[in-house]
Amino acid sequence: MTGRWWPCRVLLTLLLSAAPPVMAQPSPPSQSPVEGRWEGAILIMGSELKIEVTFKTAGTGLSATIDIPQQGAANLPLTAVRSEAGKVHFELQAGPGLAVWDGELRDGEISGRFTQGGAEGTFRLKRPQPATAPSEPLPYAEEEVKVQNGQVTLAGTLTRPRTGGPFPALVMISGSGAQNRDEEVFSFKLFRLIADHLSRNGFAVLRVDDRGVGGSTGSVAASTSEDFAGDALAEVAYLKGRADIDPRRIGLCGHSEGGLVAPIAAARSGDVAFIVLMAPPGLTGEKIMIAQGEAIGRAQLIPEADIQENVTLQRRIFAAVRTGQGWTEIRDEIRRMTIARVEKLPAEKRKAIPDVEQYAEKTADQQVKGVQSAWFRFFLDYDPAPALTKVRCPVLALFGELDLQVVPHDENQKAIADALERGGNKDFTLKTIPKANHLFQEATTGSPVEYGTLKKAFAPGFLSELTAWLKAKTGTR
Repeated sequence: MTGRWWPCRVLLTLLLSAAPPVMAQPSPPSQSPVEGRWEGAILIMGSELKIEVTFKTAGTGLSATIDIPQQGAANLPLTAVRSEAGKVHFELQAGPGLAVWDGELRDGEISGRFTQGGAEGTFRLKRPQPATAPSEPLPYAEEEVKVQNGQVTLAGTLTRPRTGGPFPALVMISGSGAQNRDEEVFSFKLFRLIADHLSRNGFAVLRVDDRGVGGSTGSVAASTSEDFAGDALAEVAYLKGRADIDPRRIGLCGHSEGGLVAPIAAARSGDVAFIVLMAPPGLTGEKIMIAQGEAIGRAQLIPEADIQENVTLQRRIFAAVRTGQGWTEIRDEIRRMTIARVEKLPAEKRKAIPDVEQYAEKTADQQVKGVQSAWFRFFLDYDPAPALTKVRCPVLALFGELDLQVVPHDENQKAIADALERGGNKDFTLKTIPKANHLFQEATTGSPVEYGTLKKAFAPGFLSELTAWLKAKTGTR
């Protein structure tokens, strides 16, 4: 749910990714003037779509990722990345088809032509203002580590106090989509900030790149929440083998889908001493995705008729995922809805899509492909309650008052509390952070459209609630 969500919308969005990430194509040279982060926008169909692109040296060539704040997409890997003789090129396989940027680096700016699915526009990128350097060295130790889970290698960072120990520890579990170890969303590094705060307060924190991200191997799209639970338990086992970690005080902290994964892991192993659930789902994926699509659509002032048309299509898609039947009709319906909505666009925006049929075909193909992964099939019908009834350790569940991704709020919270009570767990706490969105930032509406524009900090009360509970449960001063 962090990094991606699944309302299966076919409302016109040019870049919302529906395909599993692919690794960027390497190309020389190894030294490039575009290395680093760039911010700017695509101008298309009379509208401006903000983007952030980060270029990194990868062997003898370049790799790159893109953030699209207005569409709630972050850390999407780009392909065919090239920077040669002042020319810059990169691509993204996204919802309506292959997005292509062809630009030129001149006077500290990258600008040029953008095309996708028959639509044409321009783009412009500039360097962001440099960040202020830390005023003092970190008061805790950082260590790069690797954890093995079968054939999968998980690369990450362990932070811990410099003196004392053995320390209580947390394993961080990210939300849905391919996330890096910081669970970075539009430059907001949730897990890095949590690790920094807790390691200043006596805790060790292990955070790793998801499967197939950064230094980790494997694939997120080909895995399920049960696989991620296995990864978390492998990290717990790694920490248990370290002399600087207290093996009796190792817990899990999962965000969004990670809040579903943590109970699966805790139900499997007595080595988990406690779990923290950040914006956790308590209902099946189907119920959450239907409510999520409605909530986000209304926050973005999408007409109610379009929202309900989308709900009907969602239900048909879910049925096809379960039965394997009806995909031809669903693809045709997505094409029809896409064409109808393009035809409703103002004339100047309509002209930006010269081949509407091709645009609709690519949109339909990508929508269908996005819901046929192993991850989606598992998430659709998974009920968190049975695993929660088997959790015997202390539980803290934190929710954002303005969260529009894990909804409905009351039903999710009640389902979690009921399951824990049925299992006989008497040591659990549920708290709602006022004005917080799904990322626990202080927000206005909670819509994912706001994510890239908000302060890169947690809402008041989040870190203090988390830290106080952890200290009380682990006996940490």
